[in-house]
Amino acid sequence: MQQSSALEKKSTTPGYAWYIFALLFLLYMFDYVDRLIIVSLFPFIKAEWGISDASCGLLISAVYWSILIFTFPVSILIDRWSRKKTIGIMAIIWSLATGACAFTRSFGQLFVARTVIGVGEAGYAAGGTAMISAIFPKEKRSQVLGLWNAAIPLGSAIGIAAGGIIAEHLGWRHALGVVAIPGFFIAILFFWVRDYKTIELVKNPAETTNGLRHKMKKREIAAQFLKTRSLILTNLGFAASAFVTTALLSWLPSYFHRTEGIPISDAGMKGGAIMFLAIIGAPLGGFLADKWFARTPQGRMLLPAVSTTVTAAILFIAFVFFSGTIQYVMLLGAGISAVAFIPAAVAVTQEVVHPGLRAMSLSICVIVQHVLGSTLGPVFVGVVSDQYDLLTAMSLLPAFSLLAGVLFFWGSFYYEKEASMVAHVDIEME
Repeated sequence: MQQSSALEKKSTTPGYAWYIFALLFLLYMFDYVDRLIIVSLFPFIKAEWGISDASCGLLISAVYWSILIFTFPVSILIDRWSRKKTIGIMAIIWSLATGACAFTRSFGQLFVARTVIGVGEAGYAAGGTAMISAIFPKEKRSQVLGLWNAAIPLGSAIGIAAGGIIAEHLGWRHALGVVAIPGFFIAILFFWVRDYKTIELVKNPAETTNGLRHKMKKREIAAQFLKTRSLILTNLGFAASAFVTTALLSWLPSYFHRTEGIPISDAGMKGGAIMFLAIIGAPLGGFLADKWFARTPQGRMLLPAVSTTVTAAILFIAFVFFSGTIQYVMLLGAGISAVAFIPAAVAVTQEVVHPGLRAMSLSICVIVQHVLGSTLGPVFVGVVSDQYDLLTAMSLLPAFSLLAGVLFFWGSFYYEKEASMVAHVDIEME
């Protein structure tokens, strides 16, 4: 990596940048609408086909395993071919696959269609992040990424709510058909936006030898991901945090059902309200991270360190010392703080690697967080709950939030130097 003395030059107007952002936001929202609408359709599908709860769970996991497998290959297309074309094609694929779910006549057919949804969604987070990082200034990157990530809880809530309402009045197949339509048309619009030109993988565009620029070798590209300490620690911190948030999302309804004796429907609403507060936590975390970054570059990683440590404290006090209303109010606070780390952590994945490798960088983060975090958290809670009880299992989650805080804090010691060594590249729009 080479020393950079200037920020990237942006070659698009703020208004047009926000137009692209609006399309990206809507696509991300419908990404999660299409991904999670199936949750509210489980009772209808079970009634028609007589499938088990385990089979219903497979309809969710099929999407995530597809994302895990295909995210890195797709991210290469994003970085080395075209952002807008790859994003547009992905959105069309997942929209058509969602629509195809409405025409399935067996569990096997529905499972295959859900798998294709995951293939379509595989690189969207990486592609959208790369575009946002390119068209918005570094000083506002966390704020914009925070606003963009607010599409996740919004889309999840719309998908779950709309699915149940449409299914009750028109049937579960109509629910899948209806939500597939908007994403398809937004994807078509995205083909007409201006993309930034593919960034050549050279060590430093300003340095030449006999008029030739130094192209990065494969081992130098690999070193970006394997030897950048702030990036490695950020990815591990992300995984530890995903371990906690996925476990909470999976088990909070059961926790309220068992400890308070309320119907599972009410327990689901209580748990969902906590996780829905991500719509506040993500933008707030991004705003605070950029404010801190303006004072010191280390603020980019110190905000995640503080927010995850605060989450650890809230969860520990809530589960160990309280119950009932006080505990629930504290868990609502954790719903905000638990996701506040995301915008700044994602920004780090974009700022400590070569600008031509940004989508690949985030895809690696996605892989790490799924393999070490989101796939393990729910299982860990389930195993401990079987051996002891669910309260004991939930009481152990703060340790993983604290671990995330330590990892982010550790990474803050390397971030400034490693970010400053990234080659300076002027972003050019088509």
